[in-house]
Amino acid sequence: MKTQIREAKPQDMDAIVALDHVARQDHKRVAYIAEAIRSRKAFVAECDGKVVGYGVISYSFYENGMIELIYVDQDYRRLGIGRSLVEHAEACCQTPKLFTSTNLSNKPMQLLLEGMGYRLSGYIDNLDPGDPELVYFKYLVDKTLETNV
Repeated sequence: MKTQIREAKPQDMDAIVALDHVARQDHKRVAYIAEAIRSRKAFVAECDGKVVGYGVISYSFYENGMIELIYVDQDYRRLGIGRSLVEHAEACCQTPKLFTSTNLSNKPMQLLLEGMGYRLSGYIDNLDPGDPELVYFKYLVDKTLETNV
């Protein structure tokens, strides 16, 4: 199965909402996705012409790149699509450090990030009750520069 990652377009909106169980129930999420598409921060994963995942990157996290969201359709998980979305965010990131976060309960995402060289940077309590948010980061510059950053 070949996966293509590309910038999200307004015509992708219905497909994104259909695959995202949160968006199907939360109008705030739908508005967030629409704004991410409008501001060109969203990107989608396509398999055989079907949108099967999406991501959002921004630069509002202390002026660093931040993967705000990676979401893969339930039927397409564990097939490398999440990895492809993260790799795309890394490739287009405009800062030397890229951050992201995931809930403590989301072990698959933690394993994906750790396997891709992300390091735990801290955690945030009180976003989702009883499920802390783990913050990860990765230097996107040559490893020899890491010691100077």
